[in-house]
Amino acid sequence: MKERGRGFPPGEPLLTDQLRNKLPKLYECEEQGLNAVAQVKFFTPDSNWTWYASEFDGKDTFFGVVSGFEVELGYFTLSELQSVRGPLGLPIERDQYYVPKTLKELMNKHREGR
Repeated sequence: MKERGRGFPPGEPLLTDQLRNKLPKLYECEEQGLNAVAQVKFFTPDSNWTWYASEFDGKDTFFGVVSGFEVELGYFTLSELQSVRGPLGLPIERDQYYVPKTLKELMNKHREGR
């Protein structure tokens, strides 16, 4: 299912100051495991890649769920998200209507859809 039109307005940054402050620092949620909550969702509007951030180092590195070729936990960077383009040349977007969910919920959702 494509998620066109759910991104942020042109010119708005992928990660606002408000979201930066809302995201826990890297490793703060380690004890929560899969019950940690992903606060932000990024996606490619022209393919099936999605990134959910549950932690952020305050500069560039996130931890969360990545759904692409596989569904997995891992690290990804803001600079990478800002530079990547989908197959039609569209930039990564942030889902402005995303409701935070646990990493476990997100992994289950994306695995069911395969």
